[in-house]
Amino acid sequence: MKITLDTPLKTALGGKTAEALEDAFELHTVGELLRHYPRRYAERGERTDLGTLEIGEQVTVMGEIRAVNRRAMRNRRGSILEVIIGDGGYTLSLTFFNQPWRERELLVGRWGLFAGKVTDFRGKRQLNGPDYRLLPEIEAAAGEDLAAALTPGAVAGEGARAAEVMEEFAGALIPVYPAAAKVPSWTLAKCVRTVLDTVTLEGPDFLPRRLRDEHKLVGFAKAIHDIHRPGSKGELYAAIKRLKWEEAFGLQMVLVQRKASAQAVKGKARPIRGDGILAAFDASLPFTLTEGQREVGGDIAADLATPHPMHRLLQGEVGSGKTLVSVRAMLQVVDAGGQAALLAPTEVLATQHHRTIVELLGAHGRAGELDAADEATRVTLVTGSQGAKARRAALAEAADGSAGIVVGTHALLYDGVDFKDLGLVVVDEQHRFGVEQRDALRAKAEVPPHVLVMTATPIPRTVAMTVYGDLEVSALAQLPKGRSPITTHVVPGTDERWMRRSWQRIREEVQGGHQAYIVAPRIGGDDEKEPSPGDDGRRPPVAVMDVGPALAEGALHGLKVGILHGKLPADEKDAVMRAFKGRELDVIVATTVIEVGVDVPNATMMVILDADRFGVSQLHQLRGRVGRGSAAGLCLLVSESAPGSPASERLAAVAETTDGFRLAELDLEQRREGDVLGEAQSGHRSQVKLLSLLKDADLIRAAREEAVAIIDDDPALTRHPALAAAVAALVDDERAEYLEKG
Repeated sequence: MKITLDTPLKTALGGKTAEALEDAFELHTVGELLRHYPRRYAERGERTDLGTLEIGEQVTVMGEIRAVNRRAMRNRRGSILEVIIGDGGYTLSLTFFNQPWRERELLVGRWGLFAGKVTDFRGKRQLNGPDYRLLPEIEAAAGEDLAAALTPGAVAGEGARAAEVMEEFAGALIPVYPAAAKVPSWTLAKCVRTVLDTVTLEGPDFLPRRLRDEHKLVGFAKAIHDIHRPGSKGELYAAIKRLKWEEAFGLQMVLVQRKASAQAVKGKARPIRGDGILAAFDASLPFTLTEGQREVGGDIAADLATPHPMHRLLQGEVGSGKTLVSVRAMLQVVDAGGQAALLAPTEVLATQHHRTIVELLGAHGRAGELDAADEATRVTLVTGSQGAKARRAALAEAADGSAGIVVGTHALLYDGVDFKDLGLVVVDEQHRFGVEQRDALRAKAEVPPHVLVMTATPIPRTVAMTVYGDLEVSALAQLPKGRSPITTHVVPGTDERWMRRSWQRIREEVQGGHQAYIVAPRIGGDDEKEPSPGDDGRRPPVAVMDVGPALAEGALHGLKVGILHGKLPADEKDAVMRAFKGRELDVIVATTVIEVGVDVPNATMMVILDADRFGVSQLHQLRGRVGRGSAAGLCLLVSESAPGSPASERLAAVAETTDGFRLAELDLEQRREGDVLGEAQSGHRSQVKLLSLLKDADLIRAAREEAVAIIDDDPALTRHPALAAAVAALVDDERAEYLEKG
């Protein structure tokens, strides 16, 4: 039978092996197995840096056996075999219970691959009962190439087993695969060898010949073979380069093609009216727009004036004025006879947006009322927790068009929410929504509406080019005048003197007429199951429902302390925020529900507890809630992480800069590429296995240029049938969802 990339693993490897691979890695076909690339490549004598192993991590390491010791257990019958392996620097302990026979093969001086879960015993890292594969015994001369030394005569007569081991470790580079407890790296290697020996890889290459020649890329068949069984480092690098290009180019083709299709769709132009609400609103502003706001506003205005739907991403630093830019875009659409809908991910944020827009517009947002301006519209709010009377009124205003601006949560997506003429959809914090939700709102328009996506999370250029490649991207980096600086410090949570001083600083801010936030990572309370300590032995995260009352009765006694979290009823959340904004509360103890959109200029201080449990961008978002008025802001990052640890270094980086774009790159460096590309949101395995959005910026840029050139020349890809088939496979329904959810 002919084995191809689409052949089920059950056919190629047998039912038992296929079932194990499916359970461990969700691999179903030969092609999926061959795309399960090695994580790294081991070499005899190399340092694997055993000192960097994380507790709880499933690892495969190469090492030399340094010592073997068997001793009787103290409290019960049997023995423990302890084996010490080393990598030239650090050592690692392997323990085997009641397995004395292993002493005969685990001999000092032997090299091997050892796989297991890293645990901690009395402060030392160890692998308990690891699986292992010993390498053939070789006495290679100094400087002799391992591949040359591994000749059949180098392994003493072990018959068929010797031949198999020789096959397994015949190369100088030994592939180490992402493995699972029941499927170690060498089992994967054996499966890959089996299918490589039988699969047909030859055929049309979807990377065009010109592109391969120009960028010196090897063919697909050679790349797949060499990434699994490289004969040299040169072959390996060439294979990786080709396969990275394949990933980048495939993504860019999908995104460029989608962008071209969107530009061909007929929409409705919403040009600027010189004598409308927008002009009157601009004239009433008590401040001058920043240069960035004027420039980005001009780009958006030009997009809205075209008869094709706008698809633009507006990213901006915390406090850069994205809301004002979006309001001006909404007013342009209202002036042109249409309506705008602003979709927010939470009721707290939707309510905050509604209140902010109402305050910004003033008399221009009170059409039909006695004190309304001559040029005015109405702003209405739609949420899931509204009372029946308020909801009926809001829905009526949206349906008859009297509400030019409709702000809401997911409730806007439901049946029964209708618009007279929806011309613009503004999506705040796009990553919180799926493609189905965005499309559900767009479907409420008679013709495809303009779409403006906003995010307060700065996005590195390569991420914007890859994840949001079907959108035009605008950035607001300039802060409005009057915004105050924010100072950030890392506070050791285990030092009681520092903690007492932190609470005292809150008292000083309140005494000075200001307010403060305290953020904790967990809600807690009677309804929440107490989490157990993790594999790393750390205590559970601090909870709002625990720390709030404790501070109110202790360190912050006498201050008015409120509590805010996502499980509170909507009216209670709104009441707490109103009380805080109205200075009826001195301190709010909250979860990340305050992360985006919450604007209280009088709040000058924030204490983030267990700060190491938050991501870099999330800390930057939270910190942006203070320093929004005339007084300087102060943010304290409380952490128990050890000095010099990755968590400690991450917090130090946040404390050193308020440059969100620099922090976004740091965040990207510390996250899996698949997460950034939407894997977590879509629930599907990422097609991006090798590409690094930071390290491969030039490659991604080149792939983008190639994709644009091909689509411009051949939009339907009629002259590139193999490429057309590959793109079609990428944009099936699930993959389109994965791409857009990024």
